[in-house]
Amino acid sequence: MSIAYLGRESLRQLKNMRAMIFTLAVPLVMLFAFGGTFGGAGQVDATTHLPWLVVTTIQVAAYGGMMSALSQAFQIVTERSIGWNRQLRITPLSGMGYLVSKLVAALALALFSIVVIIGVSIALYHPDLSVGSWLLAGLAIWCGVIPFALLGILIGQFAKPEFAQPLFMAVFMGMAVLGGLWIPLQVFPAWVADVARAVPSYWLNRVGQLGALQSGDALTPAIVLTAWALGLGALIVWRYRRDAARG
Repeated sequence: MSIAYLGRESLRQLKNMRAMIFTLAVPLVMLFAFGGTFGGAGQVDATTHLPWLVVTTIQVAAYGGMMSALSQAFQIVTERSIGWNRQLRITPLSGMGYLVSKLVAALALALFSIVVIIGVSIALYHPDLSVGSWLLAGLAIWCGVIPFALLGILIGQFAKPEFAQPLFMAVFMGMAVLGGLWIPLQVFPAWVADVARAVPSYWLNRVGQLGALQSGDALTPAIVLTAWALGLGALIVWRYRRDAARG
């Protein structure tokens, strides 16, 4: 039953047009706005040594993937408010099956967002990057959104319906700014960049850049993102067991 529910949950997320529009509209507007600005030939980012258009596309794809993954919080808040999760506990569906279904659904939506954003950028602006590099960049970003999918699940487990939207926006906007997904961190004081290295959004952006470069230190981002995923996963399991004990 866990496998069947996982498939149905993922399909339901992909058929949710309102969620699709929500998670694609803003990133695509950003791509259109910044793509034209940084679309000129020869414009290279001095820090990453990638064309600015590639850097911008990676930032926007990471932004879209992060938003898609975190948006799972709203679905869980809704289910908790109507008692759906309590109903599922009296079925053969295991608690782990339920949690994994939410993670897979979030990753499916994030993958759709990442692929569309990169595809639109390639079709419209023809950034100077090989197909292999784009595939590695997209795959790296997709793997990097796992902590955000888990964070969305955790928010959904804790937040009440009336506080879900403000909490989501606070977390999302903070992660976007500190990750350099809106504004390059170079424009901020040095201490902001130091703080940013502690949050997963910084490393989400970085793994996308490393995928595009096909070189560099990928171990540090992997360690940080894995640590976040393990910590958030442990909190999710603890919260779910506590809710289950309450009935």
